[in-house]
Amino acid sequence: MNDQDQADSWKRMSFKGNKVWAQTDTNKNLLIEKGLVLIKYNLKQDYEYRVKPESLSPEEQSVPAKKKSMSLPSAIKPKAQNVTKKQKLETDLPHNCIKIYTDGASSGNPGPSGIGILLIHGKNKKEISQYIGVATNNIAELTAIKRALEELKRNDLPVRIFSDSSYSIGSLTKNWKPQKNQALIYEIRTLMNKFCDLSFIKVKGHSGIKENEVVDFLATSAIKKGPQ
Repeated sequence: MNDQDQADSWKRMSFKGNKVWAQTDTNKNLLIEKGLVLIKYNLKQDYEYRVKPESLSPEEQSVPAKKKSMSLPSAIKPKAQNVTKKQKLETDLPHNCIKIYTDGASSGNPGPSGIGILLIHGKNKKEISQYIGVATNNIAELTAIKRALEELKRNDLPVRIFSDSSYSIGSLTKNWKPQKNQALIYEIRTLMNKFCDLSFIKVKGHSGIKENEVVDFLATSAIKKGPQ
């Protein structure tokens, strides 16, 4: 099947503000199996997601990542900035900085979920791929951040967390009053306050940033592997 034939069986739609490809039948209607639709962020990717059809919107309803300054009223005030290019990711970072890339995935939302984490400090790297059971996508995103912070042995070094989850960054660094996941958010904020210099960097998902694609793969792979 060539690229054109493959594209003919999918159509562009919006999922949580991001552009995705949704699988269709021969009449270009959404192909629904067991109440779910197969979606991909990129037609060439080898992993897929299944979501409820009502969670999909027309393509024009997709929105770009927002550029906002965020703050948390606590002992520290972590900043959040927006970047989309790898070149910019590697600039303006503090000396001896610990870089953390996180992602969470849920098949069904809620459904079987996994987290992916990439920790980088100098030449040292560590990957974490973990199945976390049945959860929502937001819980998976938050859990990845919590698990990453728990993995750090030092709190005297600057930490930069790269995430494509606007929900997670907003919940943790903005003066929001979330109605859900309050206990988990409180636990993460408590962990954050232990670090001398911690900031979030918002990256655009599925935009070619290698490390972000790695953690996405780790999260989705954890779902496929299931409980270990």
